[in-house]
Amino acid sequence: MSHSSYTRMWVQAHGALEDLLVDEHPPTAPRPLKDRLQVFQGLATFYLKYLQIFRSLEAVYDQIVHPQKRRMVRHVLDGVMGRILELKNEMVELEFSEFHYFDDVLQDLKLTPEDLEVPIPQYFVRERMRVLRDREKMLAHVMAKGGHIEQVEQEVSVQTMCLEEAVRVLQVCERARQGRLRHRFMKEIRQAEEEGSQAKSQTPISTLDPDQAATRIQKVPPEQQQQRPSVAQLKAQQVETTRRLVQEENEAEYQRALVSIKESVRTVDGPDLRETLQEQIRQWFIECRDATGKFPDFPNAEDGGSTAIFAQKTPDQVAAELAAKEEEKEKKRKDNTNKDKKGGKDRKDQKKDKKGKSKQKKGGKEDGEEEEKGWKMPPSNFLPTVVEGNKMYKDVWQGRDETQNFLQRFDAQLVREEKRLEVEEEVRVQVDELMRQEVKNLKLAVDREKGKKKKKGKKGGKKKKKKGKKGSKKKKKKEKDLTADRTLESLYEELVLEGFLIRPLNIKLSEYIGEFSYLGTTLRQADIEPMPSLSDVRQLIALYGILPLGSQSVHQKAPLMKTLLLAGPGGVGKRMLVHALCTETGANLFNLSPRNLSGKYPGRSCLQYLLHMVFKVARQLQPSVIWIGDAEKTFYKKVPKLEKEMEPKRLKKDLVKVLKSVKPEDRVLVVGTSRRPFDADLKPFCKVYRKIILIPRPDYASRLVLWRELLCGGGARLTPSLDLSSLAKVTDGYTQGHILQAVRQVLIPRRLAQQNTRPLTAEEFIPPLARQDPVYKEEEEAFKMWYGKTPLGKKRARAAKAIEEEGESGKDKDKRGSGKKTGKEEKNKKKNK
Repeated sequence: MSHSSYTRMWVQAHGALEDLLVDEHPPTAPRPLKDRLQVFQGLATFYLKYLQIFRSLEAVYDQIVHPQKRRMVRHVLDGVMGRILELKNEMVELEFSEFHYFDDVLQDLKLTPEDLEVPIPQYFVRERMRVLRDREKMLAHVMAKGGHIEQVEQEVSVQTMCLEEAVRVLQVCERARQGRLRHRFMKEIRQAEEEGSQAKSQTPISTLDPDQAATRIQKVPPEQQQQRPSVAQLKAQQVETTRRLVQEENEAEYQRALVSIKESVRTVDGPDLRETLQEQIRQWFIECRDATGKFPDFPNAEDGGSTAIFAQKTPDQVAAELAAKEEEKEKKRKDNTNKDKKGGKDRKDQKKDKKGKSKQKKGGKEDGEEEEKGWKMPPSNFLPTVVEGNKMYKDVWQGRDETQNFLQRFDAQLVREEKRLEVEEEVRVQVDELMRQEVKNLKLAVDREKGKKKKKGKKGGKKKKKKGKKGSKKKKKKEKDLTADRTLESLYEELVLEGFLIRPLNIKLSEYIGEFSYLGTTLRQADIEPMPSLSDVRQLIALYGILPLGSQSVHQKAPLMKTLLLAGPGGVGKRMLVHALCTETGANLFNLSPRNLSGKYPGRSCLQYLLHMVFKVARQLQPSVIWIGDAEKTFYKKVPKLEKEMEPKRLKKDLVKVLKSVKPEDRVLVVGTSRRPFDADLKPFCKVYRKIILIPRPDYASRLVLWRELLCGGGARLTPSLDLSSLAKVTDGYTQGHILQAVRQVLIPRRLAQQNTRPLTAEEFIPPLARQDPVYKEEEEAFKMWYGKTPLGKKRARAAKAIEEEGESGKDKDKRGSGKKTGKEEKNKKKNK
């Protein structure tokens, strides 16, 4: 795509965003909504529209070349991402469920289920590529150091063998070598025979019948055609890579221009700015002297300095403001002295005022009870940034003529305007210091007493500042750094060598295969809670894990989430999702599973030292993911006898304390995985893991797609003899891990080589599947029962009961109302008689 294509996409995205902001900020305040279905449809509509805008802006930011445009797109992109997370949070609190179904809204907006996929910005990893490479080198170096030690130990412990064993090993190796040579020789003979038979059977294309040509085309499997990218696809990929290179070149040129243009503005415009500012401030001195009869106090640096003078105010207004501030300070001092005298009287009056206020509040609720009922959109932390970005686009870029900027390089005029403001601010600070001293000299010359009073006021201000500093020192003393004498590199090396910091597997979230659930809305309308689909799980991992970890601004303002629990039977891909989370964000992966902790850092003090070390390195090298496998073992109700030596509950107390120290600016996420969450004590378990994602076994649609993808990825040829639909039906109850293991056992190199003569069949996959135990209904019901006992599950059950009671009470009212009417009718009949 060209520059104009991405510019057009950018314009369309801002057009859709402007229409959406009109709906977000209506001219009249909307009334509270009482219908929950109407509220959910409104939230879902906003969510889907923002998702489409997010997809367009992400593509624009990834491929647009202009450095200044990219910065503005990034500003809006972060705001849109955060707004999506806020809307998701509102839908969860409304429906008391992590999974939502938008079938009706998708039809209204003419969207497909694929449009629900949350796009993952590529800049999460691409803009940090140098840091990630350096970190990978450091990790490889430390691991090689540890591996070298292990190799030396293995070399020392080598055992000798007797002559008979050595001869037997050599014979086995020789027979294997001869077998490989024989196989290669027979393979060449077969290929020569096949080529000869194909050459004899081939006929000229011109003499082929249309039916024969169609059958030849149909014989080619479509999967083989899809595996090879077309020429157009290869060309598009090449264009994308070249555009990214141009991005880097333009960015480097822009960074150089920022320095050079600022220096030129400082040298050329700096002296003029200094003179004009001094003249304006002196003129203001004279005007204030003429208006008030005295020289004014120059505003402090905290109040803005000379910016407070030039904030479109007259000298009288500025003098009045300064006088009002002095009066307020005097009042505060008098109040502080009178507080000690009054003492108990003030407390009694405060209690009376509180009682009166509470009565007023109660009366207000009774009067305006109908107005307060219903749902209102809560205030957003990200809408101001979105509105600001949209306004910047309209003011700067919407009507800008760029016909001459073919290469989409930076705009020097905009850079000069920005740097002029920066230079003006620097010059203003310098001028303020000079003019503040000049005012002092003038006051001392005219009125010395006022100068003395001002000095006294300054001493008091200094004392207050010192007190504030003392308070800040006390706060710092509370946070003890157990590793203050150690460098970050030494901590990193120790964690790697001990096996707590591991290298994540290179797995993308798109490799977690799962299909959309088409029956979710229908089942919920029938009061049946459906099991979530794997597509929904994939979306939640992107929303709760990848987007907050990838963007610092999103993580700081979005609803804070420190922990995440992935619960589900074995083989559904919990560990794979953890590795995908690290791959998509470039995060470090720490392993604090009970099995990995056993025998390491014994004792309470050593464990606290380890946790401090892990979280310190995680903060310094953020984003970071701390993975706790078999998370239920940390909160066992009763530790099994076989696991007592492992001490699985070591982290229970200290983990809660360490999580309290995680702040919004720390991009650290603790992810727990559990295959038996019902073995844990529920209350402390749910206190630590506030966000729980239940991962079910795959449904029929997901299994069908999974079989197709795994077979094609393993090198299998899909022929009519291989019935994928039957395989998907037979494997009901089996997880992704079971299916993957069966595919690996069947698709060995020898079997793949025999596909021409003996195509694959569905029966070949039954024996390896039969050796594995599926997920039975009892286990699935146990997961449902456990999830119903979690805080969110309890809220959903209460909401369902409340809706049922409201429906029943409505029916009773109708019946009572109909009874009253019949009674009146009987009385009227008696009167008529």
